[in-house]
Amino acid sequence: MMASHTHDLPGRWSSGIHQVLIHLVITVAAIGIAFSLPVAARYILYQWWPKVAEDYNLLLATEVVLAASLVLLFNLARLARENRRKGTLADLASLVHVRANGSWLTRWRERGLLRRLATARDAFILTITGFDTFADAKSPFNALLGGTYEIRVMLLNPYAPGAERRVSTLPDEITLANFIREVESSIAHLAALRATGKKVSLKFYDREPFWKVAVLGDHVWVQYCHSGCEVRGEPEYIFAHNRAYPRRGFFAPFYMHFLEQWDDPRHPEYDFDTGHLVQRDAEGREVGREPFGGSRGQAAAAGVLEQAA
Repeated sequence: MMASHTHDLPGRWSSGIHQVLIHLVITVAAIGIAFSLPVAARYILYQWWPKVAEDYNLLLATEVVLAASLVLLFNLARLARENRRKGTLADLASLVHVRANGSWLTRWRERGLLRRLATARDAFILTITGFDTFADAKSPFNALLGGTYEIRVMLLNPYAPGAERRVSTLPDEITLANFIREVESSIAHLAALRATGKKVSLKFYDREPFWKVAVLGDHVWVQYCHSGCEVRGEPEYIFAHNRAYPRRGFFAPFYMHFLEQWDDPRHPEYDFDTGHLVQRDAEGREVGREPFGGSRGQAAAAGVLEQAA
């Protein structure tokens, strides 16, 4: 069952004003074209055509211009039809934004979307180290997590074989030590958010993931975790929850993917107070615990608790 989220009233107002302005411009343009048609028709019939009929070169030029104009109009009509078809497909998939590169325009559009989601109550994130997603001060979710109440995060255990396999496929400058430091930064950031009274939960998984998923309100950010490539360089897709047709689009499948991974008892929960990984059964009862990463994990946990304090 989808959680209810508060609406962004300023965003809806700006969207409504934008639609009104578009309709106003279209209406004014249509009125202008309608009033100019009689004038244009009289000019063509009584002034332009008599000149064309007497001048062969002018007639040929007119035919070329007319043919080029018709080709241009037909191509524009074809492009409009194709764009309309693509728009329909995007609506069916509930795709609202795609970022395939780091250009300023795509970043600007994504920041605009994030500003409209500033009042989201929940944030659910399944990623690798979490540093680029929310721990880095420049990451898009860094400030937004401060406005949420419940935060659930799943990270790849840096001490698991899956982390070693992933690091081994990445460029040489990315080492396991860097990987561990990024995870520790993410834990410290979550511990600081937890100290402010937010409901923060953290779990770890052991295998390299297929998807990076970040759910914020009614939108989900998705990136494919391609082996041998950094996730930051992969295309990013943003899907919205279709309230009118909840079963349409890719929001629900990725949302449910996160919930299934979160509820999987194989994934231990991190205890922020002790720095232990707590294993629970399917009913949520604790069945065991161990230090996060052994002795190295205990040292990291002590550092996290110091930073949170």
